Amino acid sequence: MRPLTEQAVRDSFVNCSRGEAKRLATPRDLTERPWDDLDFLGWRDPGAPDRSYLVSEQEGEPVGVALRLPSSRRGLLHRSMCSLCLTTHPGSGVSLMTARKAGAAGREGNSVGIYICADLACSLYVRGKKSLESGSRFEETLTTEQQIARTVGNLSAFLTKLHG
Repeated sequence: MRPLTEQAVRDSFVNCSRGEAKRLATPRDLTERPWDDLDFLGWRDPGAPDRSYLVSEQEGEPVGVALRLPSSRRGLLHRSMCSLCLTTHPGSGVSLMTARKAGAAGREGNSVGIYICADLACSLYVRGKKSLESGSRFEETLTTEQQIARTVGNLSAFLTKLHG
């Protein structure tokens, strides 16, 4: 993924208002992120633990989505697999995150959910740049490049559901 500025991140959001995008907490370490190893930029809001954000490139343009975590522990699984990178985490390492749909459907309250690594570090797990505290990734016959392509494809399918 190519490096993004704070303004590019804010301008990329498709499922929140410009005012909401202007107020959201962006990562302070954008210049220090390992951009070459990221398929998407993902972060949790330190001031609002139920909010997360994800920005991906779709057709060469950044597309950002605001995500919500459930307010109860129902969305946290004892042990589950991320739907994007297929990493298995113990405890609360995978969370159900929901995103309001873009446009009129979102204004009517429609949303799409996905089980995803709670720390949004899928790209780093796939590349072996971040290891799990406990739990594991399945040993796969796919190459790292094929696993990256699958992760990007899974993310793209999720983002397509937001526009549909």
